[in-house]
Amino acid sequence: MNLRLAPTTMPLAMRPGGLAGQATRATGAGGGFADALNGALTSVSAAQNDATRLQREVQLENPNVSLEETMVAIQKAQIGFQATLHVRNRMVQAYTDIMNMQV
Repeated sequence: MNLRLAPTTMPLAMRPGGLAGQATRATGAGGGFADALNGALTSVSAAQNDATRLQREVQLENPNVSLEETMVAIQKAQIGFQATLHVRNRMVQAYTDIMNMQV
């Protein structure tokens, strides 16, 4: 059983190149914050869909799908969703702070 995280499901800071590498890639080839956010949301959605699919297979007693693999996929999806929720909350807080600034 392989417990390594795929590069698309790893937190940004843990990816090869880290946050600094992401920032230089984003400013270079037409990428940006919107593209990075869209990619992260797509990754979280894919992880949730994969976990749901594996849950369904376990419930249908598919012998090719292990319970351990399913539980790891569920935890990955849950962690990804929680991270996305934290990012959203921070973005809303930053927007609120900027809107409350006096000019």
